[in-house]
Amino acid sequence: MSEEVRAIVAEAKSRDVGKKRARVSFRLMSKLGVTSGDFIEIEGRKGTTLVQVWPAYPEDEDKDYIRIDGVIRNAIGVSVGETVTIRKAEASPATKIVLAPTGIEGKLSKDYVEYFENLLKEELSGKPLKRGETIIVPLSFFGSELTFVVTNTQPTTNVFVTSSTEIQVREEPVKEGEIVGEIPKVTWEDIGDLEEAKRRLREIVELPMRQPQLFRHLGIEPPKGVLLYGPPGTGKTLLAKALANEIGAYFVAINGPEIMSKFYGESEQRLREIFQQAQENAPAIIFIDEIDSIAPKREEVTGEVERRVVAQLLTLMDGLKERGRVVVIGATNRPDALDPALRRPGRFDREIEIAPPDVKARKEILMVHTRNVPLAEDVDLDKLAAITHGFTGADLAALVKEAAMNTIRRFIEEKKVDLDKPIKPELLKDVKVTWSDFMNALKDVNPSLIREIYVEVPNVKWSDIGGLEEAKQQLREAVEWPLKYPEIYEKMGVRPPRGVLLFGPPGTGKTMLAKAVATESEANFIAVRGPEVLSKWVGESEKAIREIFRRARQVAPTVIFFDEIDSITPARGLRYDSSGVTDRIVNQLLTEIDGIQPLSNVVVIGATNRPDILDPALLRPGRFDRLVYIPPPDKKSRLDILKIHTRKVPLASDVDLEKLADMTEGYTGADLEALVREAVMLALREKLEARPVEFKYFLKAMETVGPSLTREEVEKYERLAKQLKKMTI
Repeated sequence: MSEEVRAIVAEAKSRDVGKKRARVSFRLMSKLGVTSGDFIEIEGRKGTTLVQVWPAYPEDEDKDYIRIDGVIRNAIGVSVGETVTIRKAEASPATKIVLAPTGIEGKLSKDYVEYFENLLKEELSGKPLKRGETIIVPLSFFGSELTFVVTNTQPTTNVFVTSSTEIQVREEPVKEGEIVGEIPKVTWEDIGDLEEAKRRLREIVELPMRQPQLFRHLGIEPPKGVLLYGPPGTGKTLLAKALANEIGAYFVAINGPEIMSKFYGESEQRLREIFQQAQENAPAIIFIDEIDSIAPKREEVTGEVERRVVAQLLTLMDGLKERGRVVVIGATNRPDALDPALRRPGRFDREIEIAPPDVKARKEILMVHTRNVPLAEDVDLDKLAAITHGFTGADLAALVKEAAMNTIRRFIEEKKVDLDKPIKPELLKDVKVTWSDFMNALKDVNPSLIREIYVEVPNVKWSDIGGLEEAKQQLREAVEWPLKYPEIYEKMGVRPPRGVLLFGPPGTGKTMLAKAVATESEANFIAVRGPEVLSKWVGESEKAIREIFRRARQVAPTVIFFDEIDSITPARGLRYDSSGVTDRIVNQLLTEIDGIQPLSNVVVIGATNRPDILDPALLRPGRFDRLVYIPPPDKKSRLDILKIHTRKVPLASDVDLEKLADMTEGYTGADLEALVREAVMLALREKLEARPVEFKYFLKAMETVGPSLTREEVEKYERLAKQLKKMTI
C-alpha cells in the first residue's frame, strides 16, 4: 500500500468552499489507507496544508481528481489542473486554539469576541488546523465570511477541533507579517458555472505562462489575446479577476476612459507605459474593461484621439516589438463596435462568448451567492433557478441581496429593533431568508437585459378568462407546452410553433389571452405596441424590431406580444405613406420570425381585429403557424364571464345570471364587464353605501350599455376565419 499518491487539482463545488475539505475518489482513499473524515496532507509548490478527506462526487469517481477550494490552493501555491502530492496525516485533538481577525475585519468588540468563541467551536468542530494558516469561516448567522489567522495552537503539531477545545479570539487584528499567504479575493468557486469559458481561458492563458517550453517544443506562438464578449452582468470582469488571482500573474486593469487625455500624444503614452510595466513584471495579464470605449471602429469615430489610441493599441498588441509573456484580455458587451483590425489572430486570438446562464447555471450562481446566507427550510433554489428566465449573474446577485433586504425589514418590524443601539448577537441567530422574501424581491428585480422594454404583466390566470376554452387550449399547445417541456418536442422530432395570431372582433379578450399565456408559461414577456415602433428616421423602425428580437433571444424563453399588429404590418404595396416604412418593417419582421438566424424558445403572439389587411407572407406556417379565431362569447361563455366579473360584487337574491346571459346576445367580454360596472354605479347613484345589487339595476344598465356587435359583423368575421383557414392549409 502506497503512503502517498499524486492527484490533479480541480475546483471545489459551492457547498465545500471554506470548509477545509478535499474530495478524492474511493480508489485513491484506499491507496492512502484513509476513510471519510480522516486527515490528509496536500503538498504543493509553496508548502503543505492539512485537510479533511471526503468521498468524491459520482462523476469524479473514475478520475484522479482532488477537489479543493481557492483558499487551500492559494495556501499551497497551486492552480486548477496542476498535480499535487497527497498523503495520510495524523492530527492531535487541540486543547487550545488562538485566532485573530485579519486587518480586513478590524478590531472586534468584546460582545462579539465572546459570541464568536462559542460559535466558532461549532463551525470548526472536527476541522484540522495548524499554526500560521489563514482560515475563512462562513458564518451563516452573521451573513458573511470572516477571515482569521491561527496564531497559536496547543499542542503545536497538527491539531483538530473537538468539543473540549478552548477557542480564544483576539480583539486586535493580526499584525503585518503574521499572515501566511495573501487571501484570494476572487477564485474559480466564486463564479457559478461558466465551465467552458474557464476551461478555454486556462488553456489560452494559464498553460503558456506555466509551461512555455511546451509551446517552444511544438514551434508555435502562444495566444496573445482573448476577447470576452456577452451581455452586461454575465461575469466577464469576474472571470478576468479570478484568472489573474488563480495563476498568480501580475495583473494590470485598464478602464477605457482613464486612458483618454486632452493633451496630444498623452493617451498613447499611457498605453505604452502600461504595456512596458506588464512586460517588466511578466508573466502578466493586461485586462481592458469596456474595450469598445478606447478601440471603436476608426471609420465611424470623428475624434482624432480615438483613432490614434486604436492605432497605438494595434501596434502594441502585434507590432514589430515582441511583448513576451503578456496576455491581453478585453471585455465588451458591444463586440460589433470594436475596430475589425483588433479581431484577428495575433491580436485577439480567441473570442469567448459569455452567454446569459441557463437553468443549471442559474442554480450554480444562486448557490454561490447564497453560500453564506442563512436560508429558511422553504427556500427551493431549483425552483428559483427555473423561474428566473433571462437573469444574468449580476441580476441573481441583486435578487439575493434584495431578498436579504426584505428579511432585514421584516426582522426590524417583528423584533422592534432600536436602530440607535447595537443589535445583540443572540437575535441574529434566528434571522433567515424565506421563500416569500425571494418572491417579493422578484417583483423589484427584473432581467437587466430587457429592463427598458420589460412590461410588468398583470397576474392574469386562465381561470380569469370566461369561456374561450378552444382558444386557451390552442395557446397552451403553441406557447406554454414548448416553453415548459422543450425536451418532449425534441424527442418527438417536431418544431414547436413560432407564432400565434389572435384575431376576432374588438373586446373578445385577445389581449387578455396574451397576458394569461405570459403568466402561465412563466416566460419573460415583451409587449410591443405597434405605433411605438414607427419612427420618422430611416432605418430606426427596423432597428427597433431587430433589437426587440435580439433581446428576446438573449433572455429566452420569451413571449413577444404585438398588440394591434395590423398597424405596422399591412400588406406590402398597399401602403398609404410615402416613406415605405411599413413595407420595411414587414420585411424585417418576416426575416426575424423565419430567417437565417434561428428563433429558439421565443414565441411571437400577434393580436388584431383586421386580419384581412395583414401581409399574406406573415400568415403562412413557419411565421404565424396558428391562426386562432376569438369569437364573440356564446351563452355559456357569457355566463362564465358574468360570474368572473361579479365574483367580488355583492348580488341580491333576485339576480339570475343565467337569465342575464340569455338576454345579452351580441355582447362581448368587454361589454359584459361594462354592464356589471354600470349596474353597480346605478345602485350607488341611488344610495351611496355598500349593499347587494338587485336585478333591476342590470336591466336598467342594459339600456345604456348595448351590444357592440351586430349579426352581420359576426358573420363577416366568421367568413374571414374560414378564408384564412383555407389559406394556411
